[in-house]
Order: sequence, then C-alpha cells, then structure tokens
Amino acid sequence: MAEQLQQDMECEGLLECIHGLKQLDKECFRVMVESDEPLTIDEVAERVDRERSTAYRSIQRLLQSGFIQKEQINYDQGGYYHVYFPTDPDQIASDMQRMLNDWYAKMGQLIQEFEDKYDRMEDDVPAVQS
Repeated sequence: MAEQLQQDMECEGLLECIHGLKQLDKECFRVMVESDEPLTIDEVAERVDRERSTAYRSIQRLLQSGFIQKEQINYDQGGYYHVYFPTDPDQIASDMQRMLNDWYAKMGQLIQEFEDKYDRMEDDVPAVQS
C-alpha cells in the first residue's frame, strides 16, 4: 500500500488497485467505452487483437467486478447471442466508494485490534531494573 501511495496513479489505476484487473481487462473496458453500441466477444477480441477465449476471460472479470453488463439478443429464427456494454460510470464510482469505505472500516478495526493486543502485552511485560 505504501508503494501505491507514492506512485503517480491515473484513475484507471483504480481498476487494478481495487478490483485486481489486468492490463487486457482495462483495454477491453476502454474498447467498450469508446464503442457507440454494445459489442460481442468476437468484436472485443478483434479490437484488442487477442484470441476469443482470452477476450472472454477478460470480459468475465469485468462482468464480475461490475464494470460491464451483458444483454441477450434473440434471433427471430431461434437462438441468441450476448452483447456487452459498460456500466454507468456513476454506478461504478458509487460501488468503488462503497468498497473503499468498507475497506477503510475493516482496516480501522484491525488497527484497533493491533493496538489492544500489543498494549496488553506491554502491560504484562515486567519492568527491567538497572
């Protein structure tokens, strides 16, 4: 954490820092944000110049983190396919803020536990006489 605080971070660094996303995930997300319409996995794979299966794994990570959404499109003759599009930035920011607040509360609790534990230990240690 100390290293991250010293780095010059850009807002996209939050994708990696908070959600553990990879460079390819960020590229796929950028492609979807720049698109005027939802994209299929094949379209994303083509735009990031990767194999379909590689793009699929990246898309799954983005879905799990809430950065994108999936919609099913049905063919008239039967069958369907999926398209993907970015989640509203306000929703993403709200989710990240909530996650950060939860993390902050948890860290505060752990720091308090640390202080309580080691304050007690200090009280139990006999004073050294010279």
